[in-house]
Amino acid sequence: LAQSLFALFASSLAISLVFAIIPLCHNVVVLAVVMAVAGLAMGCIDTISNMQLVKIYQKDSAIFLQALHFFVGFGALLSPLIADPFLSDTNCILSNATANASSNLPHIRKSLVPHHPGNLSHYDLPMKGMVVTRVSYAFWIMALINLPVPIAVFFLLYKERMVPCFNSSSHPLLSADELAMESRPAEKDDLSTAVQRPHAAGGHDDLFSCCQSKNFRGASYTYFAVHITGALVLFMTDGIVGEYSGFIYSYAVEEPLSVVHKVAGYLPSLFWGFITLGRLISIPVSYRMKPATMVFINVVGVLITFLLLLIFSYSVVFLFVGTASLGLFLSSTFPSMLAYTEDILQYRGCATTVLVTGAGIGEMVLQLLVGSIIHDQGSYSFLVCGMIFGGLAFTFYAFLLFFHRMYPKPSSGMDDASPDKPAVLDDTGQYQR
Repeated sequence: LAQSLFALFASSLAISLVFAIIPLCHNVVVLAVVMAVAGLAMGCIDTISNMQLVKIYQKDSAIFLQALHFFVGFGALLSPLIADPFLSDTNCILSNATANASSNLPHIRKSLVPHHPGNLSHYDLPMKGMVVTRVSYAFWIMALINLPVPIAVFFLLYKERMVPCFNSSSHPLLSADELAMESRPAEKDDLSTAVQRPHAAGGHDDLFSCCQSKNFRGASYTYFAVHITGALVLFMTDGIVGEYSGFIYSYAVEEPLSVVHKVAGYLPSLFWGFITLGRLISIPVSYRMKPATMVFINVVGVLITFLLLLIFSYSVVFLFVGTASLGLFLSSTFPSMLAYTEDILQYRGCATTVLVTGAGIGEMVLQLLVGSIIHDQGSYSFLVCGMIFGGLAFTFYAFLLFFHRMYPKPSSGMDDASPDKPAVLDDTGQYQR
């Protein structure tokens, strides 16, 4: 826990520093390095926050994961609204050619779609003059908004007596994870109770315990198959989120739809808005419905939505309806899959890292792949790619269900070296396998 909290503190503080530094970067190499640091910090936060919720709340983690990812979507929806007042509708450099360049901006935007760059040599854009942009304020405001997060994490470290300089002057918030204990039925046996109280013992596993090779000795092939198929499902679904939000605007403004640019600009916002709404709805739903059922509904819904988008590809109205529907179905896929996979693997926390990594790679790779295909095959291939990715997600989920049925059930006679055996307390109060 101490390692996780220190990593969260350092990562969240790094994000505030990065956002404060970005407007001061006047070299693209420096900017690239700064953005790489931000990516590392966000990856740490994503992995650790999911992993700790799973380890603390276990079977009840689905509700907390849905809440966590609701705020992820809410932030993605809110941050553009914060930046919007500081974005200029005219050229950012004042010179004699500013008036002509400003009038050309709508045409330039149309020519700069990701897959069909036009000939921009006839546009006169001023490269020298007084810079008048105010976009730096947006980055500084975001840095200030984020600053309470590392402060709150440091306060938690201080109250839990994990800060070396102040380990004797503060009183712990909780002697054990009382929230996790209260959320369990009273009739659980002592072994389950021991697993649910990682805070009570000082010798619980460290942050990288699941990566140790000794934990994989004697593991069945289904142990690895569950990790791989779960990661592949999220590779596809999170990849769809990335490619759809990145290319839906470009798809809409091209033929045959030819949507007006301002109207097409609402599509990414609609998509993220319904992702946020879906995650909010999923919080109470996950209390009543099993994660496996929610993932099934999600992947089937994504597949059907893409099929209907292909059938009604000439309808602008259905494009908006399909975008909203796709946002709803994709919204709870990640937290539900995480809760389901960890439930299969007895909440060791290792699957979280694999799934988060798979999702991140999918979001990166599929955007690049779809951009290349659209460039060569045209805008219609955007929906075809989504249909294929949705079909693959459903196929991998079917394999996950198969491996779940094959996966050995936990029993008291497990081999001590098995990664599936839950941690128990010995006579000294220390955790051991």
